[in-house]
Amino acid sequence: MEEAKFFCINLNILDEQKVWDHMESLYRNMPGWQGYQRGCPLWRLEGGAIEGSVEPGGLQLAGQLPGPVWDEWLERFRREASALLGYPVGEPEEGFVFPESVDW
Repeated sequence: MEEAKFFCINLNILDEQKVWDHMESLYRNMPGWQGYQRGCPLWRLEGGAIEGSVEPGGLQLAGQLPGPVWDEWLERFRREASALLGYPVGEPEEGFVFPESVDW
């Protein structure tokens, strides 16, 4: 059964362009990458799709997918984004803080 899911990532939208360039490389390496649709990253997966958008609360990922497909994809995204950015990536409502900047 498809479930509508939303997840907001604690990504400071004011960070430098190099952060977004790194995020784009992550987007392309995630399963189901389709490119950009209306300027937003899009992934198509078994049973649905995930679309990303930049919101005041960070990077929002939204999709309609079977629960296990969403959970597996999102866990990989969080793990790889955390390694890439150098801080724990997660939902601000779950206590993940926004970094002031990413220091490379």
